Amino acid sequence: MAESFGMDAQRYDQARPAYPGDLVARIVAGGPGLDVLDVGCGTGIAARQFQAAGCTVLGVEPDARMADFARARGLQVEVATFEAWEPAGRVFDALIAAQSWHWVDPVAGAAKAAQVLRPNGRLAIFGHVFEPPAEVAEPFAAAYRRVAPDSPLGNQPARRPLEMYQAGYAQIADKIRENGRFGDPEQWRFDWERSYTRDQWLDLLPTTGGLTRLRPEQLAEILGAVGRAIDALGGRFTMRYTTLATTAVRADTP
Repeated sequence: MAESFGMDAQRYDQARPAYPGDLVARIVAGGPGLDVLDVGCGTGIAARQFQAAGCTVLGVEPDARMADFARARGLQVEVATFEAWEPAGRVFDALIAAQSWHWVDPVAGAAKAAQVLRPNGRLAIFGHVFEPPAEVAEPFAAAYRRVAPDSPLGNQPARRPLEMYQAGYAQIADKIRENGRFGDPEQWRFDWERSYTRDQWLDLLPTTGGLTRLRPEQLAEILGAVGRAIDALGGRFTMRYTTLATTAVRADTP
């Protein structure tokens, strides 16, 4: 699944939301410099935000299609998984992973992050909580269970509680803590809203992990059910996002 998002890199880049500006500013201000490594950079959504904040960004991305898209928009990208990527002695002031750390081995990832960060460099792992209102989520879940009954994703509730996501970020913090080369991890939270039209949400849905590998007729049935639900809401709805982050500073000793 990790390498399925590049099937439509342009849609992914256009439909996926950017990250809160306050999050970007806090990471940049909290590092010793402006050299950033973006792990699992995808099409470069987060990387371009850090570039706009004055950073020099190198992306590492396992999907060559996503990497090509990011390069076409001015980002330097090397194609590899983070675990297999060769830093060749390079070190960075910040390492970010935007919506991507769940594809990285948590123990090996923390160890490699410590290897490539300068002393006092910041590791920042963050992502969005994608939970639309029940009026949209419940028709989606019912349609997904109907068209993909054998998928393990079909057993999930229509809306997952924020506490479940927070627990996942707490587990990330535990693995960083176990590494022993970082200060105590912090948990950050950013709440914000975005309004979606029917077409905007139906453009985003196919970029999410549960849908990228469905057959066209399965996807069409799910999008039809969700589209009808949004129509019943007047053709648009407000998405209340939470962006969570686990972040830690590399110890100032080698």
